[in-house]
Amino acid sequence: MKKFTASLLWLSILIIPGNSQKLSGLFDQVKSSVVVIHVLSKQNTGTGDPYQQTAVGGLGSGVLVTEDGYVLTAAHVVNDAAEIMVEFIDGQEIPARVERLANQADVALIKLQQAPVNPNVAKIGESDSVKVGDQVFIIGAPMGLSYSLTSGIISARHNMHKMTNSFVEAEFFQTDASINTGNSGGPVFNMQGEVIAIASAILSRSGGFEGIGFAATTEIARTLLVKKQSYWWGFTPVYLNDELAWIFNLPQEAGILVEGVTDKSPAYFAGLKGGYIKLQIGEEEFLAGGDIILAVEDIPVTTEENISKIQEYVMELPAKTRFNVTILRKGRVQNLQWFK
Repeated sequence: MKKFTASLLWLSILIIPGNSQKLSGLFDQVKSSVVVIHVLSKQNTGTGDPYQQTAVGGLGSGVLVTEDGYVLTAAHVVNDAAEIMVEFIDGQEIPARVERLANQADVALIKLQQAPVNPNVAKIGESDSVKVGDQVFIIGAPMGLSYSLTSGIISARHNMHKMTNSFVEAEFFQTDASINTGNSGGPVFNMQGEVIAIASAILSRSGGFEGIGFAATTEIARTLLVKKQSYWWGFTPVYLNDELAWIFNLPQEAGILVEGVTDKSPAYFAGLKGGYIKLQIGEEEFLAGGDIILAVEDIPVTTEENISKIQEYVMELPAKTRFNVTILRKGRVQNLQWFK
C-alpha cells in the first residue's frame, strides 16, 4: 500500500509541473492578443424625465482577430456603449465602434479606429471539433484584474436549436473555468492556443461563480458575424408577449419595447426613443415609456420566427438602404424610416 501511494506521489510530481509549464507557455504566447474593453454608457435614471441620464462605466474583455483591428467580444459588453476604449497589454489604448452584433448568441465584432502597433492576432480554432472533457483556459479581466488566467474543462455543449426547437441561433460551451464580472467577452483557448469560444455568462444562485460558466462557440460567432454579418440595431430590447402585451395594450400579439437607445447608433439616427420610467412587473424590472416596435416592413414582431425573418431581411439589404419600422409611441402607431 505504501509503495502504491509513493508511486502515485511521484507520478503527480512528474505530471503537474509539465501541465503547469505548458499553460504558462501558452499564456505568454497568446496574452498580447487579449484586450481589456472599457465602455461608457448613458442610461436614463428612470425617474420619469426622458432627458435625465447618467453615465455608467463598464468593463469587459476581448480578443484581436485581424491585424487591421477587428476585436471579437461579447454582445452585452458593447451593445449599449456610447464610447468604447480598447486597452492592450503593452499600454496601447485605441477607441473602437461596434460593427456587427448578435444578441441571441452574445457575440460582437468591434473595429478599432486605427490598427494596433505590433499586433498579435489570435488563431481561431474549430469549435466543432471540441469534445466534452477537453482542457481550456480563459484570459480576461475579472473584477478589473487584467490578464488573469483561469483554467478548467469543457463540461457540456448546448445548442439552442436542439434545446428549444426555436429559431434562435446560439451555441454555447459549458465550462468550470472561472468566469466573473470583467471576464465577459474574453477568449476561451484550447491547449493549442486557439480561440474556441467567447466567455458569456454564469449560472449562479449567489451572484458569484459556482462552477457553471457559458461561452459562445467560435463557430456560431463565425456564422452570425462573418457569414451572415449580423446587424447592430443599437437599442436595448425587451420582448413583450402574453400578459405583458396585454398590460401595454398592444394592437397585436407581441412587440419589442425599446428600453434604451445607444448614442450615435442606427436606432439613434432613426429617431427611436427609449424608456424613462422604472417599472417592475412580477420579477421583470425595466424602463418603460419608450417606443414599442411592432413591425419591420411588413413583418410583425409577433413570433421568434418573424424576428429571425426580420434579421435575415435587414442583413441582406445593401448598405445605405432605407426601410420602414412601425412603432407604437404614446398610444399612436407611427412609421420611422430606418437607414442601414
